[in-house]
Amino acid sequence: MSYAIVGFGAVGQALARMFARKGIEVAVASRHPPEALAPQANAIGPTIVPKTLKDALEADIVMLAVLYEQHREVAKAQASWKGKIVIDVTNTLDDLGGLPSSSLIARALPGAQLVKAFNHLPARVLAEDPSINSGRRVVFLSSDDESATATVAALVEQLGYAPVNLGKIAEGGQLVQARNGVWGPLIFQDLFKKGQ
Repeated sequence: MSYAIVGFGAVGQALARMFARKGIEVAVASRHPPEALAPQANAIGPTIVPKTLKDALEADIVMLAVLYEQHREVAKAQASWKGKIVIDVTNTLDDLGGLPSSSLIARALPGAQLVKAFNHLPARVLAEDPSINSGRRVVFLSSDDESATATVAALVEQLGYAPVNLGKIAEGGQLVQARNGVWGPLIFQDLFKKGQ
């Protein structure tokens, strides 16, 4: 499996630290050229590889860590999203007509298998080690694609976190998204799973 993080602000850099901790190579890309990302990528670790957006989108699993408003711009950078797993890390308080933001992102990326994950914690918490007091920090997953959920759950485990599957985006997934300008009840909940 190959991995990419699109967006290299505070959240993108926190995600990159997860991969660096485990020595897993991940491409990072943003609207800036790769050389502009190199100093911060190098500071995080040798497995963080700056690439152009086009090259980063060749990855099997793409983590979307841009502002919600920028997802359409990223969508246009790829002719086909078929066969890609996209992890939606975005959040928005915008009124989307009662729809979860992940549903609109899925529409913008036709063919992608979309999984909502890593979006419920602030960047500073995501950047911390997920193991504490013999427990592992929880990462909530929601998707309408069970096989993609299983693949992302395995990645979450590999990165040292405890995956908790909330089910479909329109069901349990609503717990980690905003609606009518109000955050879902699991947003900003920093939970740990004890033991194995």
